[in-house]
Amino acid sequence: MLAALDLDEVFVPKTKSSLPRFFKYLNNTPGRLIYLSVSLALGWHSYLSFNVSGRSYTRFASHYDPYSPIYSDRERAQIMVSDLCVLSVYYALYRLVLGQPHIGQHGTGAAALTIRRSRIGSRGALATVDRDFGSVLDWVFHDVTDSHVVHHLFPMIPHYHAREATEAVRPVLGEYYRFDGTPVWRAVWREAKECVYVEAEGEKRKGVYWYKNEL
Repeated sequence: MLAALDLDEVFVPKTKSSLPRFFKYLNNTPGRLIYLSVSLALGWHSYLSFNVSGRSYTRFASHYDPYSPIYSDRERAQIMVSDLCVLSVYYALYRLVLGQPHIGQHGTGAAALTIRRSRIGSRGALATVDRDFGSVLDWVFHDVTDSHVVHHLFPMIPHYHAREATEAVRPVLGEYYRFDGTPVWRAVWREAKECVYVEAEGEKRKGVYWYKNEL
């Protein structure tokens, strides 16, 4: 599977040299359990709020900031409206004394292949994989997991047309369409174990990186 090394918006792959020094102590079963627990409970919100694991920008970036470098000028009013809606929902949940963690995860793969900026093109948009979370969770997540490939290709398609669009593009993409039928929790553990950092393949295919796990 192809992925953009430095232009992906979230879950940007790290090289071995950029891993935090303490990460070697997490490259074991107890460490992965701690990492996954924190990541699944807080990772998505940390990304939205503080751009944790997100693409590098020249200044602070947050999905809740209308003037964040993530957005264009024409999108700023929409972010303000979105912020008001989010605050309204949080207030309603507070009043109901109800909350739950959002445990979403962007798709990668143990055999994931990564390309640098000069080689991205349309291949970068295919840098993900569809996963079936089951009919209930697919509905809860608005089909963002089982129709994520088409979301990368056409992000403006509303979620209620995502499945229909996926069925339309699958025969067109052919071998470039990726679906992983591995049970979700097994896939999460596999990626935490095997997709630790990326490393260059060599001069024969300059700019190509593979996921590794040896520290």
